[in-house]
Amino acid sequence: MWLATILEDGAPSVAVVSAGRMLPLAAAGIAGMRDLAALGDEELVRLREWTARQPPGAWQTLDGVRLGPAVPDPGATYAIGLNYRPPGVTAAADADRPARPLIYGKAASSVGGHGDTLAWDRSLTANVDAEVELGVVIGRAAVAVAPEDAMRHVFGYTCINDVSSRDPWLDGDQWLIGKSMPGFCPVGPWIVTRDELDPAGLRLGCSINGTAIQDDTTDAMRFSIAEVISYLSHHVTLRPGDLIASGTPSRLAGPLGPERHLQAGDVVTVWIEQIGELTTTIA
Repeated sequence: MWLATILEDGAPSVAVVSAGRMLPLAAAGIAGMRDLAALGDEELVRLREWTARQPPGAWQTLDGVRLGPAVPDPGATYAIGLNYRPPGVTAAADADRPARPLIYGKAASSVGGHGDTLAWDRSLTANVDAEVELGVVIGRAAVAVAPEDAMRHVFGYTCINDVSSRDPWLDGDQWLIGKSMPGFCPVGPWIVTRDELDPAGLRLGCSINGTAIQDDTTDAMRFSIAEVISYLSHHVTLRPGDLIASGTPSRLAGPLGPERHLQAGDVVTVWIEQIGELTTTIA
């Protein structure tokens, strides 16, 4: 299933998305995305069966619908640093691979939705970048799980834009603050459940005004999603609706170059094949 958070009069609700249409799930008793993520496999099967039984008139067009953050209220958002090998470097030759996943966080209040406009106080940070990341949405709670069992705890996948300050007083030692200003974590446009997406070998990238600044595949990850979930679950309890931003590829050398930061008027698009595009306009 493809699942979205929609906003009506500012209030979020959940819908199934298919072929440019949506089916609101309020009639199925689903209040929010975290509630949906907490459903067990059998309950999800029943939800799919309920969806299949709905008449065509129950579906609504997505035209003009405002999408909220795919997970509007994550309990926690974990991000993985240095998780992509540089271009051309094989796993066997990766001398800079960390000994264990590098974990940092983003405040839950930093989430944003597809099509949002992002503004921040330039007096606090002038140099801000966008980064594409495959987002992992946790389903069933995970505590001290083995890597071979970890993927059973995935609810689905989404696009995340890990917006980050590059100013030394934030990026140097205040990662949480430099990555957690309001809107610094666009998530969406929707979630693809794990039964419909294999995260291996997915191409992903980011562009500014249509010019690519990142382009790689998830095969370049240093730590797999299963390894990251297992590692995290031995230190914290992962709960339904928690987000993991699984790392970002290297910045392309050109034509914009790695020193080109976000500017007013920019349109940023992060994209992941088989999921979609997540767009943010910079104010």
